Amino acid sequence: MERTTASESAAMQSEPEIDVRSVVEAVSNDVSDAPLYAVESLCMRCGGNGTTRFLLTLIPHFRKILLSAFECPHCGERNNEVQFAGEIQPKGCYYSLHVPLADQKMFSRQVVKSETATIKIPELDFEIPPEAQRGSLSTVEGILVRAADGLEALQEERKKVDPHTAEAIDEFLVKLKACATANSQFTFTLDDPAGNSFIENPYAPSPDPSLTIKFYERTPEQHAALGYLADPTTAEPSQTNLEGANNLVQVQGGAHGSVGARDGRRAIAQGNSAEIAEALFRYSAPEEVMTFPSTCGACATRCECRMFVTNIPYFQEVIVMASTCDACGYRSSEVKPGGRIPDKGKKITVHVKNIRDLSRDVIKSDTASVEIPELDLELTSGTLGGLVTTVEGLISKIGESLERVHGFTFGDSLDDTKKNKWIEFRAKLDKLKSLEEPWTLIIDDALANSFVAPATDDIKDDNQLMFEEYERSWEQNEELGLNDMDTSSADVAYN
Repeated sequence: MERTTASESAAMQSEPEIDVRSVVEAVSNDVSDAPLYAVESLCMRCGGNGTTRFLLTLIPHFRKILLSAFECPHCGERNNEVQFAGEIQPKGCYYSLHVPLADQKMFSRQVVKSETATIKIPELDFEIPPEAQRGSLSTVEGILVRAADGLEALQEERKKVDPHTAEAIDEFLVKLKACATANSQFTFTLDDPAGNSFIENPYAPSPDPSLTIKFYERTPEQHAALGYLADPTTAEPSQTNLEGANNLVQVQGGAHGSVGARDGRRAIAQGNSAEIAEALFRYSAPEEVMTFPSTCGACATRCECRMFVTNIPYFQEVIVMASTCDACGYRSSEVKPGGRIPDKGKKITVHVKNIRDLSRDVIKSDTASVEIPELDLELTSGTLGGLVTTVEGLISKIGESLERVHGFTFGDSLDDTKKNKWIEFRAKLDKLKSLEEPWTLIIDDALANSFVAPATDDIKDDNQLMFEEYERSWEQNEELGLNDMDTSSADVAYN
């Protein structure tokens, strides 16, 4: 084994020693000027001693990352790695990028691949597993070239031991290099259960027709792979859970508030005044709150989900669901539509002119699209998911979502043209909330499960709020799964 010289040892000793406590404090706190750490490491190629340098940095509007770079002065071996120092995201992310033929610009898109992400090219039946190219910050071209170099590295030895496999790999490398040189079109997908990966959208804040982004709930297997395992003590069913197994849904029928909903309805019914009943129970308290066992979406521990049904005036019956986890503190809430599927879609148009319009209640379902003509901004159905908020809150959510999805394209590495474009767009979003000029909010929901509250007592007197019903197209029904829905058996049973 090659030994280090006295001068090399002195040079390594001059490097500042790494302090584990300072690294932990830097990761735990928002440290923007974290120092560079160096530690002596073993070179896996020659067996000599090299140096690994660590730098904790924050990618603007993305998250903290830990950059590590190793260099061996004996054999010249060098490598680098990106590790995420922040928290695992609440949901996994899935990116799909369609790369057309002879489009060189696609290959310069920045890609953040975390140590839990999987990259696939379906056309080649090719997969880069999480353990390969662990934690890399590269481009589409860089990832493909690195994968080709890795397969080609041991081809000479492989041809001597297994010529048949080596020949098959040579044939595959021709196809992979054709993709890496833009001589073949393909689809580049990135799936990360931890939600810490990213593919750049150069057209941001406008949507990219070539890039599809989806967020999903992790499966129990993915939770286990990330190290989120439920506490064994909570996994064992207790005597209380066994007793509740015969009746999974527990109904809490007690009164809510100083006057219970049932007693209040009975008192008004005795008064024989329908108008009083409608006025007092515009937003009625739930008569029954149902509790059933559930699983935490963050740590997979058992928790409880509470659900009740209420009626929103001028809208419909909705189901409110809320769950909290005592183990990790994760909280979530959802609003689901009740009743049958409407025959027509609904388009809601709000002309925002004053502060009262910003405070209107908004229910946006996960099938609704959002459009603001003054900004040329359009969010397709499914973006942001289902929300219960206000008009002002919806604009804030749009801004936060754009910053999170487009990651470090807000940062210092962005060129001046794109940076000015983002600055102008964020200024326009702020102008919407400051009401410098009137603007229009359009919510289009094919299932008519979205709602904007009127600013007047009678919805007919609200001239700034318009509802428009329309017939759904065949494509919309197909996307919603309504064309293949057969309810004949249920209709017979109900009749």
